[in-house]
Amino acid sequence: QVQLVESGGGLVQAGGSLRLSCTASGRSSSYYAMGWFRQAPGKEREFVAAITWSGGSTDYAGSVKGRFTISRDNAKNTVYLQMNSLKPEDTAVYYCARSNTTFSVVAPSTQDNYDYWGQGTQVTVSS
Repeated sequence: QVQLVESGGGLVQAGGSLRLSCTASGRSSSYYAMGWFRQAPGKEREFVAAITWSGGSTDYAGSVKGRFTISRDNAKNTVYLQMNSLKPEDTAVYYCARSNTTFSVVAPSTQDNYDYWGQGTQVTVSS
């Protein structure tokens, strides 16, 4: 069994930064792509960013490209999401997820490619 625990959320002013962390326990997630998704109130959960198992390839939603950076430390079983230049529209619950395929060279952006999810961490950006 795999458990994903997110941390690092909080309240920040527009233009500020936050770094989210997601630590996996249980079976190693080092060989799986990892992703971040978010869900704002009244909206469907959407893709934010993903990274391959090696960290060699990443993908971002257009709305965060250039502002957010995903990275991982396989020795720590942790994936990060550095969020800069935050906007009020970034307000959401952020979830990390582990993909269902090992050694993929593609960082998947669709939720169907993920089988384990964290409980989420709230990010609120004030204007």
